[in-house]
Order: sequence, then C-alpha cells, then structure tokens
Amino acid sequence: MAVKIQEVPIQEIRRPLFRQNDQDKVAALMESIREIGLQEPIDVLEVEGKYYGFSGCHRYEACSRLGYETIRCRVRRAPKSVLQMHLA
Repeated sequence: MAVKIQEVPIQEIRRPLFRQNDQDKVAALMESIREIGLQEPIDVLEVEGKYYGFSGCHRYEACSRLGYETIRCRVRRAPKSVLQMHLA
C-alpha cells in the first residue's frame, strides 16, 4: 500500500481507541510544536474516504489544543478489513 504525506483536517480524524494521554508529555509537545513545528507526522488509515488515527495520540492532542485546523499525516489507504483488524 502506498503511503503519502498530507495535511488532514484534525476534525476529520476519528480516534476509535480511547487512551488517556500523559498530560506532561502533551504540554512538552505543545511547547516544542509552538517553537519548531510538528516534526513527525502522525499515522492514519484512510478507509472509504474517512481517516482513522491509531498512533500519534500525544501529537494529535497537542496540535488540537494549539488550535491547529490540520495536522501533517502519513496516510495509508486501506480496506475495511484492515480497519477491523486494528479494532479487534
């Protein structure tokens, strides 16, 4: 599967696995992102035109709290069967 780097609207990324983030880490990332920008894209699956994020939880929250409308993502297109494996 081809992977492409692109800006994705934060509001369009579904986070199906709820995890409690380490707030100290989020705060440190917010400071870093504010100073030098997001250095490492988050990984998302694109399934039938919808985006699902399973990693980069701290970076995602930091960018959200900073008010970013988009976030740089490593996007991998996948069929529903791959999404279901991540949710199992």
